[in-house]
Amino acid sequence: MNEWPNGWSGDQSGNRYGHGSGSAEPEGARAMRQVRRDAGPGYQRSEPPLPPSMSPRGGATVPPQQSQGYDDAYDGYNTGQVYGGGRGGDGYDDGYGDGRGGRPRPRWGKRIKWTVITLVAVLAVTSVATYFWADGKLRRKVDLSKVIDRPETGDGTNYLIVGSDSREGMTAEQKRKLHTGSAEGKRTDSMMILHDGSNGPTLISLPRDSDVEIPTFVGSDSGKKYQGTGRHTKLNAAYAEDGPELLVRTVEYNTKLHIDHYVEIGFAGFANIVDAIGGVEMDLPKAIKDKDSGADFPAGKQTLNGQQALAYVRTRHAFAQQDLDRTKNQQKFLATLASQTATPATVLNPFKLYPTMGAGLDTLVVDKDMSLWSLGEMFFAMKGVTGGEGKSMNMPVSGSNGGNLVWDKAKLAQLVQQLNNDEKVTVSGN
Repeated sequence: MNEWPNGWSGDQSGNRYGHGSGSAEPEGARAMRQVRRDAGPGYQRSEPPLPPSMSPRGGATVPPQQSQGYDDAYDGYNTGQVYGGGRGGDGYDDGYGDGRGGRPRPRWGKRIKWTVITLVAVLAVTSVATYFWADGKLRRKVDLSKVIDRPETGDGTNYLIVGSDSREGMTAEQKRKLHTGSAEGKRTDSMMILHDGSNGPTLISLPRDSDVEIPTFVGSDSGKKYQGTGRHTKLNAAYAEDGPELLVRTVEYNTKLHIDHYVEIGFAGFANIVDAIGGVEMDLPKAIKDKDSGADFPAGKQTLNGQQALAYVRTRHAFAQQDLDRTKNQQKFLATLASQTATPATVLNPFKLYPTMGAGLDTLVVDKDMSLWSLGEMFFAMKGVTGGEGKSMNMPVSGSNGGNLVWDKAKLAQLVQQLNNDEKVTVSGN
């Protein structure tokens, strides 16, 4: 069958490049100024189309050609400029780099970038929202500007940390369960000075039975000035007489140490914090039993819940030195609490973090200049006490006076000097 249209025929001698041609090249490549494409719709030239066996669209292979200089725009049939880039013939680059059509390659770099940006944005918004939520919960009730005749500020930061026997917000059942009693008002159950400086934190317990002098002070509510008379009493009586402001004034007067911040927490808040983190693991060297506090613990490792923890830190009658031994247990427990709270399991778990923060902030009372940043620094300084970075001790005591513990004045002066100069504390306590 003749493949050429309109009666055309090929060279009967076998020369497929034209009649009478003596060259190995096709005549079109030597004489035609334009390299022809396979004829199709819209093709306006008069040349007859190629037969199917020679058409690139039919799958024929065209031998490589050399340009004769007639038209620099085309240099042969095998350049891809004539017949296109393979499947589809449109040159579409889908990311594979070989001209194939189809599904584009995933752009993982772009996806990772936007994922990171999204996570950072979510973290930033969550952090800001958490900050304002927590800041709004802080109860800034103590006005240290009412404290008169204050010592000079030293290096580092000094926190007065107070555990009160406040029963605020507790039901009768809670009071019975926690062995708190039903006394009205509130008194200090424990007092500590935490110094945070460049030589590590130092935690100093102030026994509530310490013998102190009540100095001249200005009433926190009345604004009236009460002249000091040299009256001596127990340290916790200062708090009972006129609250936190008089307690700070009394501590500063008797120690000559400037207090920068005040932090107080009641019974309920303390127990709720412990329960919020799932309890605190303690290793007790010996069994403890005290019917007044409700403590009844065997020796060894055990996890204390909120009720048990409160009983532990309030126990005094089970010890030979009573208040002095109790303050050591309070230091040990608070440092352990801080250490076990500041863990990834709590900080990175919102189901633990927010209940823990809420439990503490709901009952925490601080001074008016306390910021969340300062509170956080106090928390991590407390953690550092048990991390090998700091020191814990009782206020040095030289004896007793009618049941009140008398501070060792020489050791106290050396201790305050080291704290004010932010030096390593070498003084030992009881």
